[in-house]
Amino acid sequence: MTRADGGPAATPMWCLPGADALYMISVDDTWKVRVLRHDPRVAVVAETTRADGAIRGVVITGRVEFLPDSAERGELAARFLERYHPRLERLWGGRTMPADRVMFRIVADRVRSWGLAT
Repeated sequence: MTRADGGPAATPMWCLPGADALYMISVDDTWKVRVLRHDPRVAVVAETTRADGAIRGVVITGRVEFLPDSAERGELAARFLERYHPRLERLWGGRTMPADRVMFRIVADRVRSWGLAT
C-alpha cells in the first residue's frame, strides 16, 4: 500500500496463514481497505528472533482478493477466533464477525524467507 504522497505505508493486521495464501481481516471503509480496493498490490513482512539469536522471517508480495460472505469465510473467521482467543471475541462482542468487517486473502506472486526450515 502507499500513502497519499506515493510513499510506502505499513499497518499492523490480524492475519492467518493458509496453505496457499495469507488471510487478513480489517474494518470496512477504512483508509487501508479503500486503498486495497483501488490497488490490490501488497507486501507483507514478518520477522522474529529466537532465544538463541537466530533471525527468521518471510517477505510476501502479491495481490489482495476480497472474500464474499460464504461458508469459506465463516470457517476462516472461526480459525481467526481460535488464533486470537480471547482478544478477537472481545473486540467483536461475540463469536460472529461483525458486518462492518472485511476479509481478504493475499495470493503471493513472490515469497522470500530466511532462517526457516524448508
